[in-house]
Amino acid sequence: MTLCKTLAGLAAGLLLAAAVHAAPPATPWARGIEHQRQADLGNGTFLNPVLAGDRPDPSVLKDGEDYYLTLSSFDAYPGLPIWHSRDLVNWQPLGHAITTNVGAIWAPDIVKHQGRYFIYFPARTAQARSNFVVWADRIDGPWSAPIDIGLGGYIDPGHAVGEDGKRYLFLSGGAYVQLADDGLSVVGTPRHVYDGWKYPESWDVEAYAQEGPKIHVRDGWYYMTTAVGGTAGPPTGHMVITARSRSIHGPWQNAPNNPITRTRSAAEPWWSRGHATVIEGTDGRWWMMYHGYENGYWTLGRQALLEPIQWTADGWFTATGGDLGQPLRKPAGQVLGPHGMALSDDFAGPALGPQWSFFNPARDEYRRLDFSGEGLLLQGKGQTPKDSSPLTVIAGDTAYQFEVEMEIAPGAVGGALLFYSDRLYVGVGSNGQALVMHRYGEERPARLAPGTTGGRLWLRVTNNRHIVTVHTSTDGQTWQKYPVQMEVSGYHHNVAGKFLALKPALYAAGDGKVRFRNFRYRALD
Repeated sequence: MTLCKTLAGLAAGLLLAAAVHAAPPATPWARGIEHQRQADLGNGTFLNPVLAGDRPDPSVLKDGEDYYLTLSSFDAYPGLPIWHSRDLVNWQPLGHAITTNVGAIWAPDIVKHQGRYFIYFPARTAQARSNFVVWADRIDGPWSAPIDIGLGGYIDPGHAVGEDGKRYLFLSGGAYVQLADDGLSVVGTPRHVYDGWKYPESWDVEAYAQEGPKIHVRDGWYYMTTAVGGTAGPPTGHMVITARSRSIHGPWQNAPNNPITRTRSAAEPWWSRGHATVIEGTDGRWWMMYHGYENGYWTLGRQALLEPIQWTADGWFTATGGDLGQPLRKPAGQVLGPHGMALSDDFAGPALGPQWSFFNPARDEYRRLDFSGEGLLLQGKGQTPKDSSPLTVIAGDTAYQFEVEMEIAPGAVGGALLFYSDRLYVGVGSNGQALVMHRYGEERPARLAPGTTGGRLWLRVTNNRHIVTVHTSTDGQTWQKYPVQMEVSGYHHNVAGKFLALKPALYAAGDGKVRFRNFRYRALD
């Protein structure tokens, strides 16, 4: 009996060890550019997210057979990225609508009125907050300079045209205000028009936070779809609610089936689902596009999700996608090309690629860039990643690897990071002779002095489901593992605020320059 128990225990131990060391199962998504995951499964179905990675507060415009989407870009510039699709699942980038830093850009709204495109958005700095608009006669630009329309006490403007033909902005907290006919200024002062919908006190939410109003019209009704419950905090907080009125001026009646969508359990695959735009498909089916956090991956930021809705006989709509953990039947529409965007870059110039954004740049930040030689020559700024305005890209995979070649001039420090904000980042830098470790938003040693001779170095960063490993090389062929590995599952908003995501990044600090070549990204299974 003792021997049997011993053998049984040994077998159980071997099974446990095998489970611990086994490779993680292949993910259920299709794979596209650079092995990045994509939603379209190629069999008439799709699996969320439709835009993976940091794609918060999606606003979608239906323009004939075309759909255009923009998102919150926060401290990343160029900002207000614009994406194009004809089937709501496969998206291609068109560019950005703003390069001038007016602060952290929160939830925008993209609309078309009398042949002209507008994006309304709030932005805030440490000193002030306001709302802005940019406009263009073509969706691919050029876009106007940002125009400050005020309304500093509100966020999340949502554009609407009333039965009177006048233009309005709906705002956080249930207010609205009339716009001038050209849409570039405000007429009068905001007025409170909607009290929202109150959820049960027993629910676990972050805060009430009535925000993100989006207006659409159907069968003579104006529908105002908003978010309540707070964007982050508990996984069960954020939700979608709706109300309707025969007039843009109210009164607004809440849907009897509110909330339309909500994460009900932390066991679901998508957390904090909310902030929806309601869109009609090209085949008459209707959808909601909103954001959510992936279970266990707050670090990826809020990702763009697509859920089907159905209309009831009495003119309300219900969500029919469930917890979004299973494939759904695709919308109709043409697939225009490969989904997404390559993150790799050989820096052949003559300008920064569309995948790159500076973190919180100065107005003259682009003067740091030089493409006149081979690769990207980046002038150093600040002393560490926190004050160097790193260049970042958005990763949408739970496991990935990137590498870069650096030529570090005397007086400079260059490095590769996973960067959340100036408070929280991780990675390795070098002055050409010595290495510095970045962890928890701090440096070890506390400060690496700029080198006197510079040097050449390759860095490879692997983020395998929050386990970060760095390798270095002096020739790009033979690699050495950096002696410290890091765990980064806590590098997210609920720890450091700001509603951001952990992003691959490059930085140059000090008085010298760093030349970057051959940035290569690849998602891992």
